[in-house]
Amino acid sequence: MSNNNSKFNQLSPEDQHLYQIRHTAEHVLTQAMINLYGPDKIIMAMGPATEDGFYFDFDSPQDFKLSESDFPVIEKEMQRLIDLDLKLESITVSADQARDLFKKNPYKQDWITQAESNQLPITLYYTGKDSENEFVDLCSGPHADSTGQIGAFKLLSLAGAYWHGDSNNKMLTRVYGTAFSSQEELEQFIEKRQEAEKRDHRKLGLKFDLFTFSDLIGPGFPLYTPKGCLLRQLINGYVEQLQTQQDYQQVWTPQVAKAELFETSGHYDKYKDDMFTIHSHYSDDELFLKPMNCPQHTQIFASKPRSYRDLPIRYTDFAMLYRDEKPGELSGLARVRAFSQDDCHVFCSEEQVDDEVDVMLSMTKEVMRTFGLKYRYRLSTRDPNTPEKYLGDPKIWDKVEKWAVKIMERNHIEYYDGVGEAAFYAPKMDLMATDALGREWQLSTVQIDYVQPQRFGLKYTAADGSDQTPIMVHRAIIGSFERFLMILIEHFSGAFPVWLSPVQVAVLPVSDKSNDYAQEVFYELKNNGIRVEFDQSDQSLGKKIRNAEDQKYPYMVIVGEKEAKDSTISVRQRGEQDLGSMDLTHFLSLLKEKIESKALN
Repeated sequence: MSNNNSKFNQLSPEDQHLYQIRHTAEHVLTQAMINLYGPDKIIMAMGPATEDGFYFDFDSPQDFKLSESDFPVIEKEMQRLIDLDLKLESITVSADQARDLFKKNPYKQDWITQAESNQLPITLYYTGKDSENEFVDLCSGPHADSTGQIGAFKLLSLAGAYWHGDSNNKMLTRVYGTAFSSQEELEQFIEKRQEAEKRDHRKLGLKFDLFTFSDLIGPGFPLYTPKGCLLRQLINGYVEQLQTQQDYQQVWTPQVAKAELFETSGHYDKYKDDMFTIHSHYSDDELFLKPMNCPQHTQIFASKPRSYRDLPIRYTDFAMLYRDEKPGELSGLARVRAFSQDDCHVFCSEEQVDDEVDVMLSMTKEVMRTFGLKYRYRLSTRDPNTPEKYLGDPKIWDKVEKWAVKIMERNHIEYYDGVGEAAFYAPKMDLMATDALGREWQLSTVQIDYVQPQRFGLKYTAADGSDQTPIMVHRAIIGSFERFLMILIEHFSGAFPVWLSPVQVAVLPVSDKSNDYAQEVFYELKNNGIRVEFDQSDQSLGKKIRNAEDQKYPYMVIVGEKEAKDSTISVRQRGEQDLGSMDLTHFLSLLKEKIESKALN
């Protein structure tokens, strides 16, 4: 059972159809497994459609173990059910009727209780009703009209998953699969998935020695190696350089704050369960590790009287943040418990908002160009069906949502609606970046916020001497550094542009006879600010070149007796491109030009 109908209604007709056949494929998977193994071994838990396919969680006796080697048998039974073109029919029932039907299934009983407490309708979906292939499941839908509408499908993998994602609950078995309207679409998906596996940042992060995790420190807390830390410095330094040019000022705020701060901001009521609590030996204050920078920045603004002459005030903060993510949701750098953001908060008058946002959008455009990322925007607004989720005056929300549309149109920005994706205090203009595999990731965001300044009682003195409440504009460009690094690793497949590469040049002597000259070249490059590695191993030149190519170094400088005699170097560019012999000074000039321009190749 899943309840994603609000998101389903926001999808395009094409995506709605895809969602329906994927949700139907999950029911076919469940039915096939029960047909094959019996209801005593396959105890249904849940199974939704997802962005890439579907999955099915089930419980089973300890003596039953499913493996991926069983997939062909399951797929054969699934195909039989699809070929029968069984119709799907739904009926609404009472909670008591549903409980009676699933009286031996604790997971369905849990869903029924949740639906009842949330006053949601309880629906059953029958597949092949009144036939020898009849199957029923508790589900909110929607589904395809019949199993025959599933054009092509494939089971992908097995995993463990805690019930409701809570590590305090039992570990269930999860089967992942996908479905499409046609075999061609499925094959394209599989090809892209295989390429994504090659680019998996967790594998490449280990291969290129960028980051690691430790069981002693805990899941979701990444450790950065010297090379990974260098990437942090380069990316953050680049963003900070852009911000300094626009008169943004860095601040630094503590990692811990009292609950009262987050109660005032509204985060306490909305996100308390996702925040780490801190206990003091000497204070009874309820303390938390900070999950965001916004409330702290209000207190810097409030620390002294402000005048309209001081505005706009622009604060940036690269401080660490912490969120208590569920163990089952942690995934490499994509979802962590400790992360940093290139946060910025601008305090300004209403008349200054347009200029400030235009600058923010222009800066973001420049950053996306530098990293070679295509993008579009999502206008994240309120869900009108859940007004209780949002703080502030609905009239102000109406005003800001319309204002955001005008800003997007004025800046000629392509965007689509993201109903229900707003923050609890403001709508958002969210940048959705597309990587080399066509996957979308949310990175930067801009938010025009009236709520936080009002809740904190922020004031400035206007030109007429009156007290006025500033507008607080939230902005991040790369967002979470951890997620951004994950995207870059997979986007470039580890082959970073030369300005960003932890090692820019590998010096490879042909033999020991060339080591002295190679060392001279190494120090000349190093003294000119080039990040260079000197391979003095006793391996063959061919092996050294292969190693450098495998590590995705942008350039290889090869020196032998001929180069030593002529005071030249032989240069190879990543991708087995031989640039031939050249003067070291010329090579340095070429390198510096690419580094300074932040060239992508």
